Amino acid sequence: MTKVTFEEYIKKNRVLCDGAFGTYYAALSGADEPCEWANLENPELVKKIHREYIQAGARLIRTNTFAANRAMLSMKKEQLGELIRSGYALAKEAAEEEGKPVYIGGDIGPIPAEGMAERQKREAEYLEICHIFLEAGAEILIFETFSSLDEILPVIQKVKAEKKDLFVAVQFCMNQFGYSNAGLSAKRLLEDAGKTEEISAVGFNCGVGPGHLYQIMERMNLSVGKYITALPNAGYPQRIQSKMVFLDNEEYFVEKGGDIAGLGADIMGGCCGTTPAYISKLNKKIRWERNTDRCLERKETEKGKTESRDYSFFKAKQKKLIAVELAPPLNADDEKLMDAANRLKNCAVDVVTFPDSPSGRTRVDSVLMAAKVMKETGMCVMPHLCCRDKNAIAIRSLLLGAQINGIHNFLIVTGDPVPTLIRQSVKSVFNFDSVGCMKIVKDMNEEQFAKEPLYYGGAINYNRRNLIVERDRMLKKIEAGASFFFTQPVFCREDAEKIRQLKEEVPKVRILCGIMPLISRKNALFMKNEMAGIHVPDEVIERYREDMTREQGEETGIAIAKEIMALSSGFADGFYFSLPFNRVSVLEAILKDTD
Repeated sequence: MTKVTFEEYIKKNRVLCDGAFGTYYAALSGADEPCEWANLENPELVKKIHREYIQAGARLIRTNTFAANRAMLSMKKEQLGELIRSGYALAKEAAEEEGKPVYIGGDIGPIPAEGMAERQKREAEYLEICHIFLEAGAEILIFETFSSLDEILPVIQKVKAEKKDLFVAVQFCMNQFGYSNAGLSAKRLLEDAGKTEEISAVGFNCGVGPGHLYQIMERMNLSVGKYITALPNAGYPQRIQSKMVFLDNEEYFVEKGGDIAGLGADIMGGCCGTTPAYISKLNKKIRWERNTDRCLERKETEKGKTESRDYSFFKAKQKKLIAVELAPPLNADDEKLMDAANRLKNCAVDVVTFPDSPSGRTRVDSVLMAAKVMKETGMCVMPHLCCRDKNAIAIRSLLLGAQINGIHNFLIVTGDPVPTLIRQSVKSVFNFDSVGCMKIVKDMNEEQFAKEPLYYGGAINYNRRNLIVERDRMLKKIEAGASFFFTQPVFCREDAEKIRQLKEEVPKVRILCGIMPLISRKNALFMKNEMAGIHVPDEVIERYREDMTREQGEETGIAIAKEIMALSSGFADGFYFSLPFNRVSVLEAILKDTD
């Protein structure tokens, strides 16, 4: 086999990759089970498919391991290791039997899981798979058909730290409009991968046919300092006799493949529906040799700057900012909320916020409530957006609707879990957390809202046992575009000092300190015992008596609120008021005689 490393080879040559394994295997075998089982049960057919792609001209072949993980194949760890090792050995044997210089990429596909809950478990399994490949001798790993970089980036960084000369390719799956299942655009994913030192090549596979992939890539700047991959499907399948079948369109695939090559793709091949015949014709269509390193030739082009309008509630504000949360009603009667909103017009309030069904209990939609309040009062509004109930499609649609209705400010949170009693009938979505959602908004600001960008921030949970974790979380949110933070309600000097510390460590971001004027002992006990993430010290509880009148309870809450404002005024950029039962009169009393 060749002594030239893959990195050395690709500097002077485009690389022809193989085509689909799964769909071609199914066509040859007639089997319905995952093709990865064939590594153990039908190894000769696996080698035959590899040999056909090598004979077609492929210089890079992928192991038959795309779905080789415990979730997809329902197998134990030991058997999975045997299957992956066999997959790599069969690809290597096929190359040796053909006697041609062929490179072998360990193929890794997404591990399915519900939401964010099993993230650490998945990361551990990705690492296990990578280590099996490395032990087998792999020098190339190909992560393909992913919708975001988040779940595999820590894995790639750890593996590259162990084997620095490893060539790592990452390929994202797009729909015909250029968005992944995580709601991120091809442009954003390419740029994020381009900034990642440990990634050698980045591009796209699966999801779309060659025509749509060409259209997606044509609109993009491919100068990200990485080798570019392009492995589209043959086209789109049709249902024939209860089976999804790709129709032969080799000539069209090859024609569009030539167009994609003209954009500067470095690694080209095929995904679902393609066969050795596709790869053979693509091999004859494109000139593969080149005299210089195409990756190093690319230079970042100057991007035109688009002037944008500033709709943020921070605009031109020098004083302490005041944000007030009004909880949308549990039913369709919004009279009390609208009364409260209209009353806030006479207060020095900069923005009114609306939680998104907090505690997983249905309330009026936060965006629609915000739209009505803005329309009827003219105040600046900011709905909360949580990730619990919406996937990427729903979030993008909601943000588009908010934009055309003049809503430009959002507080983005991961969201409270669904209450235990209704989990059997109501399922959380949690495709991503608040950082993932912020990345979608950042992406849309660049792609769709350049002239009128959304302005968004996140929440601070100062009650974490390790405050460094929360600081690092803040930094991730800032990187994802967050420009301000609201804290959970503060009730004591100790917690105010935690926020001061975070402000000192992340000084350039604005922080509004949470203020919740508790109005009775019952209210204080409920917040202490029923609301996760809110710390109400016992000394605060003791300031409320059971026999207090309503006025006395409110006076106590007002006094505590003023104390916390005084404690935090030296570092807070403003205050975020959560008013129990939307009692605006309490806010009026707090703000009276307050600078």
